[in-house]
Amino acid sequence: MLSELRIRNFALIDRLSVRLGPGLNVLTGETGAGKTMVVQGLSLLFGGRSDAGFPRCLLSSAGLPAQPTERSGGVIDTSKLMVGVSGVRGRVGDGLTPEVIAHFAAAFGAYAVQNGPGRTVVIGRDSRVSGAMFARAATAALQSVGCDVVDVGVVPTPSVQLAVEDLGAAGGLAVTASHNPIEWNALKFIAPSGMFLDAEQGKAMRGLLEGEIPRAGWETLGGWREDGGAVERHLQKILSLPFLEVEKIRERQFRVALDCVRGAGGTIFSRLLEELGCRVEAINLEMDGRFPREPEPVAANLGELEALVRSSGADVGLATDPDVDRLSLVSEKGTAIGEDYTLALAVRLILRRRPGPVVTNLSTSRLLDDVTQAAGVPLIRAPVGEINVARRMEAEGAPIGGEGNGGVILPDVHLTRDAPVAAALILQLLADEGRPLSEIAAEIGRYEIVKEKVPRPAGSLDDAYAQLAEKLAAPGVDRQDGLRLDWPEQRRWAHLRPSGTEPIVRIIAEAPTVEEARDLVESLRAALPR
Repeated sequence: MLSELRIRNFALIDRLSVRLGPGLNVLTGETGAGKTMVVQGLSLLFGGRSDAGFPRCLLSSAGLPAQPTERSGGVIDTSKLMVGVSGVRGRVGDGLTPEVIAHFAAAFGAYAVQNGPGRTVVIGRDSRVSGAMFARAATAALQSVGCDVVDVGVVPTPSVQLAVEDLGAAGGLAVTASHNPIEWNALKFIAPSGMFLDAEQGKAMRGLLEGEIPRAGWETLGGWREDGGAVERHLQKILSLPFLEVEKIRERQFRVALDCVRGAGGTIFSRLLEELGCRVEAINLEMDGRFPREPEPVAANLGELEALVRSSGADVGLATDPDVDRLSLVSEKGTAIGEDYTLALAVRLILRRRPGPVVTNLSTSRLLDDVTQAAGVPLIRAPVGEINVARRMEAEGAPIGGEGNGGVILPDVHLTRDAPVAAALILQLLADEGRPLSEIAAEIGRYEIVKEKVPRPAGSLDDAYAQLAEKLAAPGVDRQDGLRLDWPEQRRWAHLRPSGTEPIVRIIAEAPTVEEARDLVESLRAALPR
């Protein structure tokens, strides 16, 4: 037999309805002050209030069967999830459920309380339809391990990260699947630094995730409060950048076409552009998460913005993803120039004002090689992953860095990708140059990138990489993250990386022409062992 359901409400509730699960009945009854109700199966105590004024409660389920999503030791089924160092993502209702979100959030909260300063954890989300549900599940889980939750609402992910820094929090959770399709959502784990968890921190958190998560008793549950100032603080930090000449940008009165894909960008982009004196023609500012296009802001997905640029006579088109950490550009001709140009153009601007090393990942276009060589500064490549780039920037004292997917990282704001920061730098560059965007981009250069995936070969990938490097005789070989082969004089390179979620190897190749890039991909594919 199981234990009992014993309720002492201390006048906090008038009635109780509890569903006990399959094979058991629903209990409904009066619960006047001082009364106790006993039912076989559970032990539940209501009593007292938290400092924030909310009822405290403790649920004991000793002897109950484990939840369907949880096995002994608290390990959940992750077979349909993509679990990485700094986050977990999946399809809503198909692997990713409130129970899963709560489990990961509780583990992160326990880790944050044990390792961070204080007990405060910031939570924010993008506009996805499932976001409110998952944010509530994550909030409850955080409180259950003693975290005091600060909810910043629907905001860009970089605003959540900056709020963690501003508030001196023990960590943060961003409920967002970034550029993934509409049926996806995710949790991203943020360290007290405002950066995502790195490999060492992620390993420590997984120790809690895979073991027994320490829960708070009724007297130590965490509190909750809202913070509506995250976007305003983010905006003011951008406008105060030493690289921006706000009045100079305002004088140009740029006409800007904007596409926020019905994501969180509507909270900040219109205000930023207004502060910079721009005349804005915008689409998809509604923050309902019903994306009208594929949310990744690659050139192939920006047809509506291209048309808006042409019809409005805009000087530039700006497109972001749902959580506002990536920015893509459309030139005044109404042509999407490719997300690799965002970082290259931003770097060009910053190096004129503050020369220094630039950091990017191994899969970013060699446009950045050309820009840094012209400025006479080194380009340092790190493994793929924002945290890897950010950590290396921190170590090198880089004034700017980022990823070729439109992710610009400017340490003067914070060490994370930030689309509003990128937009401000692009407008400053246009103001400085006094020339159309298409002309500036053409001056930097042009390359073609081809991306493919092939089945993972049998045997050791290290052996495969060694054979490839020997067979293709590339002058440059980098083994930090898979295998990167570089032919600088021919202005081409290729990067092979094993997928962390599929039995495949990803191949990215870049060359001056698409034919050369495709030939390089085919050479690599043919050289891989079967």
